[in-house]
Amino acid sequence: MHYAGFWIRVAAYLIDAILLGVTSVVLLSIFGFGFTGSTVSSGGAFSATGYLDPAGNLFTLVLGIAYFAGLESSAWQATVGKKLLGLMVTDLSGNRISFLRALGRYFGKILSSLILMIGYIMVAFTGKKQGLHDMLASTLVLHGKPGEFGTKGVFD
Repeated sequence: MHYAGFWIRVAAYLIDAILLGVTSVVLLSIFGFGFTGSTVSSGGAFSATGYLDPAGNLFTLVLGIAYFAGLESSAWQATVGKKLLGLMVTDLSGNRISFLRALGRYFGKILSSLILMIGYIMVAFTGKKQGLHDMLASTLVLHGKPGEFGTKGVFD
């Protein structure tokens, strides 16, 4: 197995962030979620144009879960950024992961971020190139194509 290192994973994430950011802004506009201004006292998540209202925050959380957990547990085994760079997410045996494991990995990324991004930086220093979120969810990010390493699919 050829583990994906830190910088290629950063590049994949940047592709995903741009794609998801543009999609979020378009969908938030279509569905009428508003921004409440640009002051910290308004609460909510930071965005390029201000802070989202609570419903907009919930919408972006659900969109992020659908994108990351949905795609990483799909037959692609990767987000668009990972797919473009020839990467995939597997369990420790190289098999496709379930949606619940991908969901755990997604929430593990939040923890990886909260501790000063150390959970992500760990990728550069661990033998299997795992971040904290990968360790918590027992996953790997590999160079390859779906079905190349594992012996079974998620529903086999």
